[in-house]
Amino acid sequence: MINNNISEISRNIDFSGSILISGDAFQYDGSFGYANRAEELKNNSSTRFGIASGSKLFTAIATCQLAEKGLLSFNTRIKDFFGDELPHIHENITIHHLLTHTSGIPDYFDEEVMDDFEELWVQNPMYTFRELKHFLPLFKNLPMKHSVGERFHYNNAGYIVLGLLVEKISNYNFTDYVQTFILNKANMTDSGFFSFDSLPMNTAYGYIDHKDGSWKTNIYSLPVKGGSDGGIYVTSKDMEKLWRALLSFDLLNKDTTEKLLKPHIQVNDNSFYGYGVWIRKDQDDVVKYHVMGYDPGVSFHSGYYPNTSSFVTVCSNKSDGAFDILKGIEEELLK
Repeated sequence: MINNNISEISRNIDFSGSILISGDAFQYDGSFGYANRAEELKNNSSTRFGIASGSKLFTAIATCQLAEKGLLSFNTRIKDFFGDELPHIHENITIHHLLTHTSGIPDYFDEEVMDDFEELWVQNPMYTFRELKHFLPLFKNLPMKHSVGERFHYNNAGYIVLGLLVEKISNYNFTDYVQTFILNKANMTDSGFFSFDSLPMNTAYGYIDHKDGSWKTNIYSLPVKGGSDGGIYVTSKDMEKLWRALLSFDLLNKDTTEKLLKPHIQVNDNSFYGYGVWIRKDQDDVVKYHVMGYDPGVSFHSGYYPNTSSFVTVCSNKSDGAFDILKGIEEELLK
């Protein structure tokens, strides 16, 4: 039945991407559409996809690893590391606030007031954004968005700051840190931070479709290389490896893993946020832990469903589609 749901939805929305379901009740591994439309190269189960903000989980894991080593605490004040570099942020902001999107700092792309991510690159050429420090001028001189801890406000800049903190403390470039201490440890051999101008083989181009049937790739719509707020490339199989490594305490110890997965802040009626991860609850029961990402030419959902011990990953190289597929899967999975 779940296969029929996926097939019907994928046809109706012209889905492009890869879908992987692993669980006791359901197994599915399927791919649709083209990784490269011009060359008619099809997506497959080993295709690498950008996952946009799904990358924030990697940043949270990296931050938690440094906390485990005693190199920082979740109550560490950001001002202690970035006093002069971030002159306008409040002195009481902690790492916990950044991880949970409750810091109140300004964002370089504020989803409450901006609709089009591409607007950023009109005056800030995207090909110059290769390192985390390149993002600082976009927000460092802006006033606070709201008071510290006042509310949840999804914030990319906060995760840029976390990535810069990882660099300061570990003496690794952020993407090298993730490669060494997360991807390698989880055996995610096909994943990584890749530049648009040097993509490895079997990597999907992101596509932006227009109403008149024309399309373009997203290479001028995003930073040339991803970082701590988004932009890593994964395969659907590697994403399942990440969940399994996290839940098996291969990346963090049990106590720290539980802290990362704890519902720290309520976002709406049944949605909560931990450290870099969304949490959906039904009363006191956790229905799923999940991450998601949307950028021009990217849509992504991946999650773990504890009640059925199931993993679901939907990667798409189009601006939408992943949610529709996920909704169809959950209609069967969460019965």
